[in-house]
Amino acid sequence: MMSATTVAAPALVLRAGQEEEVDRYEAVKQYSARQIAALWAAAAVPMSILGWIVAPSLSHHLGTSEPLGTALLICFNAGLLWILVLTLVMVRLEQGALGWAHLRDALWLRAPQDPKTGRVGGKVWWWLVPFVLLSTALELLPINPAGPLPRDFPSFIADGGARVDRFYQGAWGVFALSVLVVFLAPVVEELFFRGLLLPRMQNVCGRYDWIVNGTIFTAYHLHEPWAMPTTLLTGIFGQAYPAKRFRSIWISIVCHAAPSFLMIGIFLSLVLK
Repeated sequence: MMSATTVAAPALVLRAGQEEEVDRYEAVKQYSARQIAALWAAAAVPMSILGWIVAPSLSHHLGTSEPLGTALLICFNAGLLWILVLTLVMVRLEQGALGWAHLRDALWLRAPQDPKTGRVGGKVWWWLVPFVLLSTALELLPINPAGPLPRDFPSFIADGGARVDRFYQGAWGVFALSVLVVFLAPVVEELFFRGLLLPRMQNVCGRYDWIVNGTIFTAYHLHEPWAMPTTLLTGIFGQAYPAKRFRSIWISIVCHAAPSFLMIGIFLSLVLK
């Protein structure tokens, strides 16, 4: 028993060490410029069509106080679900399976890894704090032009007054659509842009792949172009950069999703008025 234990323990330690030191780029297949452009279009074009063509048409068949607002929520949820399916299809084609081990490596869902020491997780998670603070500061910069209401959803919620109250009061269906979109957006967009695209852009974009990634993420927002100035800053520095630096998208997801919790609280207060 003693000898078996003595032999087994070092083997476990060695395997753990090997997992921490693996090059996470080895688990993914690099894309060509044409593939990157095609995947960007496959995400951006449907969202634009849903937002600018389908939603106005659908709004004529809805009976809420803000039919266009309801239609936009439905369409954006549909678009985000499409992007999630697209991401999973691409992983399935590359990896041959969609088990957790394949998704974890293909979409950089391992714990963040310190680029200098190779340490995985643990104290590396403390980097969440400065990046969340940075993202929050960038979000608060008054650099976005005002968009049309209710399309400019944050402005609609902040400035709508009685109009917003009528839309949400007692409307649990609208609440559910709103909660779904504010959680799907950060998670799905990070899985696609930082999990799928960013690790596969190195051969084409080199050391500046994170800047290019944040830029094409901004261009994806054709369905809400008034948000592009802030999106460019947060997309590059609050999401693409930490994903690149730590070879993990968890910090990016948290930074992107943090405002969602505040939004849900606001939605709930409006419904319960």
